[in-house]
Amino acid sequence: MTPQQIAALRAIGRTIIEVCAEEPIGGAPGGIIFAALQAQGCSLHQYEQIMSGLTRAGMIERDGDCYTATARGRAFAGLVTA
Repeated sequence: MTPQQIAALRAIGRTIIEVCAEEPIGGAPGGIIFAALQAQGCSLHQYEQIMSGLTRAGMIERDGDCYTATARGRAFAGLVTA
């Protein structure tokens, strides 16, 4: 991966974590996240890879089709610069 690709992936991850951390709704439906990414040219496979990676890294948790940010994810989102 190039430095630009890494920076873009970090920015995408941070944005997803921020959406999943929204308190009033208590998480974000996967379909909404995918629709937003798809509008930017993200394929279903890419979406699944991103969400799987964030979940495996402990940044977000999945419950059915709803994703919520973990404490680790919130810390990461606060530390990353786009």
